[in-house]
Amino acid sequence: MATAEKIASVAEFKERVENNRIAIATQYVGISVEKVTELRKKLREADCEYKVYKNNLAKRALDELELGDAAQYMDGPTAWAFSDDAVAPAKVLKEFAEDVDFIKVRGGVLVGSVVSEDQVKALADLPPREVLLAQLVGTIAAPMRNMLGVLQAVPRNMVNVVDQIKKKKEEEEGGAAE
Repeated sequence: MATAEKIASVAEFKERVENNRIAIATQYVGISVEKVTELRKKLREADCEYKVYKNNLAKRALDELELGDAAQYMDGPTAWAFSDDAVAPAKVLKEFAEDVDFIKVRGGVLVGSVVSEDQVKALADLPPREVLLAQLVGTIAAPMRNMLGVLQAVPRNMVNVVDQIKKKKEEEEGGAAE
């Protein structure tokens, strides 16, 4: 590869890492073209990119971004998945790796921080965004719902007390009239 191509490749890799929320390094050894095509299609459907870079050029780019620790995840043939959605590629890769032994998630970069394989897998295990938002709304609404119940209980209890006093007076008046 000519020097100009190497410089362009390093610049492209840096741009992808900087402009995406997540970059996941995957090891692929012995995978067929058919399976790689299938993986690329699934990632594309999840709005992710999947590209192979030479390890030494990717390491240089990571060093320039002060993310050199991520280079430890590049051992052997390495392909990178990039996305603005931090969870989508992790889910697709985890799901695909369950069916295809040749793909292995190694680690990556999440919003400027190096993440391990376990952290990427934890991202893949997160529930969908809609579920997380519903849980958040439920958590925020619970104290308000409880407060409403307390506020409604005060007048209800007051009515019960007044009703009990009324019944007691009626019983006293009924007993006094005899």
